[in-house]
Amino acid sequence: MASLSIRDVYKTYPNGVPVLKGVNIDIEDGQFLILVGGSGCGKSTLLNMIAGLETVTRGDIMIDGKTVNNLSPKDRDIAMVFQSYALYPSMSVRDNISFGLNIRKVPKDEQKKIVDRVSETLQIGHLLDRKPGQLSGGQRQRVAMGRALARDPVMFLFDEPLSNLDAKLRIEMRSEIKLLHQRLGTTIVYVTHDQIEAMTLGDRIAVMKDGIVQQFGAPQEIYDSPSNLFVAGFIGAPPMNFIAGKLVESGSGVGLQLDTGIAQKVLNLPFDAGRLRGKVGQDVILGLRPERITDSRSAHDVSDSSLQPVDVRVDVIEPTGPDTLVFAQVNGKRIVSRVHPASNPQPMSNMTLLFDVSKAVLFDPKTEERLA
Repeated sequence: MASLSIRDVYKTYPNGVPVLKGVNIDIEDGQFLILVGGSGCGKSTLLNMIAGLETVTRGDIMIDGKTVNNLSPKDRDIAMVFQSYALYPSMSVRDNISFGLNIRKVPKDEQKKIVDRVSETLQIGHLLDRKPGQLSGGQRQRVAMGRALARDPVMFLFDEPLSNLDAKLRIEMRSEIKLLHQRLGTTIVYVTHDQIEAMTLGDRIAVMKDGIVQQFGAPQEIYDSPSNLFVAGFIGAPPMNFIAGKLVESGSGVGLQLDTGIAQKVLNLPFDAGRLRGKVGQDVILGLRPERITDSRSAHDVSDSSLQPVDVRVDVIEPTGPDTLVFAQVNGKRIVSRVHPASNPQPMSNMTLLFDVSKAVLFDPKTEERLA
């Protein structure tokens, strides 16, 4: 196991294009770090810099407190699993797993013990004599992981390893990787564009955009308290609802005026009135997760004081099995809510939704940063 520190790291390519702009991340021994973001955000570049495949323009990358900027990849004691598997098609599964051991001249009897141990861990013992072309996508990914495991490194690096798999296999392999981490306790850095992978796998998540870490923290912290509009919209499926409007006085506190086309209502907000009173009359954006806009059948675990009824006209419904997504208009923008399927909502009908403001987040529309 090994800790990882990324201190004020910049990367600029020779053509002058900046890719990373002052990245700072620290994880402890055995933690699972997710680098998540859209295409071009710099997450794979950062992973390659940790691996030693890309140079650091400025800043330091430290493994177990030792700066590794000038160390070659082979001297960093890390193993990498790629999106493309990178298996040798003419070799058997056994030979693919033991290839790195051969290069390091590990004795044959020791190689066999390592391959047997790794294949048992990944449940691929029955595949050892097959060639990669005879394997499914999920099996090939297990073999690629096995080759990395055989090295027994201090750190694993995964570069979008599940992108080539279908939806069912992705779910299965996600569980495999998480179980593997629980068994081994080895530090993992994992790159993905899939926020579901980020939420389910990571101990810590770094959400990236344009070469900058927008927020770094535990999955639930990022989900409940996103630092800005980008993070709030990127993490979560369906993403957080954004309701734009003006702050108004509401009793002894502050509220947000809602217009659903069939009714108007002031939604009382749970934020510190003293802090926000000076912003009354200003434009704000209220963020609310779909599961926080629901119906009476689904709201049994929420205190009545947090629930505020809002009458809406249903646009579209999407049954998902365990719940139904209901789309409606609020303040001129479509929002999505999760309701109990037994509520049987119908398109183009009126419905009362319950807004749970206890988990609401307030954003500044100009800076896009969280206000409260």
